[in-house]
Amino acid sequence: MNQISIILLLLLTFNSYGQKSEILAEPKVDERVELLSIIFRLADSREYSSNRFPKYVENIEKHFKPYKNHELIKYVKKKLRKKGIGYDAVMHMAISLTDKYPFRAIVPFSKEIPEERWGKKKANKFLHLLNKFYLDANCEKFFEDNQPLYETASGNFKKVYDELDVNWYQEFYGQKPKGEFRIVNGLGNGGGNYGPSISINGKEFIYAIMGTWSVDSLSIPQYKVDDYFPTLLHEFNHSFVNHVVEKYHTELSKSGQLIFGVLKDKMESQAYGSWQTMYAEAVVRAGVIKYLKDHNYPSEFIETELNDEINRGFLWTDKLVQELERYGQNREVFPTLESFMPELVKFFDKIADNMTEIEKEIDNRRPKVVEIKPFGNGNQIVNHNIKKMEIIFDRPLRGKGYSISEGEKGDKAFPKMGEITYSEDNKSVFIELELKPDKEYQFVLTGWSFKSLNGYGINNYEINFKTKKE
Repeated sequence: MNQISIILLLLLTFNSYGQKSEILAEPKVDERVELLSIIFRLADSREYSSNRFPKYVENIEKHFKPYKNHELIKYVKKKLRKKGIGYDAVMHMAISLTDKYPFRAIVPFSKEIPEERWGKKKANKFLHLLNKFYLDANCEKFFEDNQPLYETASGNFKKVYDELDVNWYQEFYGQKPKGEFRIVNGLGNGGGNYGPSISINGKEFIYAIMGTWSVDSLSIPQYKVDDYFPTLLHEFNHSFVNHVVEKYHTELSKSGQLIFGVLKDKMESQAYGSWQTMYAEAVVRAGVIKYLKDHNYPSEFIETELNDEINRGFLWTDKLVQELERYGQNREVFPTLESFMPELVKFFDKIADNMTEIEKEIDNRRPKVVEIKPFGNGNQIVNHNIKKMEIIFDRPLRGKGYSISEGEKGDKAFPKMGEITYSEDNKSVFIELELKPDKEYQFVLTGWSFKSLNGYGINNYEINFKTKKE
């Protein structure tokens, strides 16, 4: 009897695994992704210059250092980067290529470019130089040498992959994914995650290119479920959502354009350049919250995820989650998400009509800067001997970390900072400074870390001042 039970258990396990593998292949390293991230690292692209994986960076430097002045790298530096080609545009190019040398465009660039920033001429020249670089730099040898590392990384990521309940997706959305979903471990991407897609003969291939930002003491990639799973959960939603939102393009157009017009800067700062992308992201992000609720994740974790989405500009996420819950409770009427889309069209029409009130409601929840000491924001005669400034908020913050970025004036105006601490009541932030005379300074406090106790981030707050002459 025990032997029969064990055999049945093994059969059930194998069948469950087989179903998951059929829908979602196991994660792997993609040489196209690695190659392009290496090329843009050699071209000093900031987003591809992470050192969070020291051993791999050392391998890259050792092999590719002699080729930093290759004509491909010069082309990327002098032409492509100046045209804004970086971040996701690089990964769009990667998945648009065949996976073996000599690389070709899967869909000819004469018909479709990887991403609008490329253009046909630049894309074709890049492809020509890429094949030359692959030979000149003996890239095949580099990938052969690092194959064991790639296998280790993808093996370590498997526990994140195993956490994903793919059956929930099919049951909740009422259909199998449209196209194919692929998980890629991007070892050269640091903390950068990308979700490019490509359509081939009418079939969509959606990628979750997951960065690698944590390694152990031996420089082996480690993927903690809590750190990586929400991103994977998000990306897998796209294979069920994108095509449904696109199908209702006409019906969503009016509200989409109105809402995107209000949130354009916020959305474009996250590389969401159209209302269509914004809407797909909106439904995906609400779907993530619904998944977490259905799988009984801790309420604090769910609240954090929800508030993070609102902080990113998706101000209606809590209301959209309620809509998805209504959909889930009425599956006899709405068997698929597609059948529920007319309801979501009405939902976004209502959001568009009430954007001013919604913005005001969310803004009231955000902390605000009320005072800066010992000088005011915009002061043009600041004493350069001041060693510390205090920024005072209208309510207590969480007091965990800080998020300060450059302003429009860039690095040259960013002050040298020392220790950053919170007051005992978490209503003030103290920043140690090292200032120079007769110099303009500028920096921006952001909502990624400066959040209220219930998780609402501040709106970006720019600080400007100038020190007086000696």
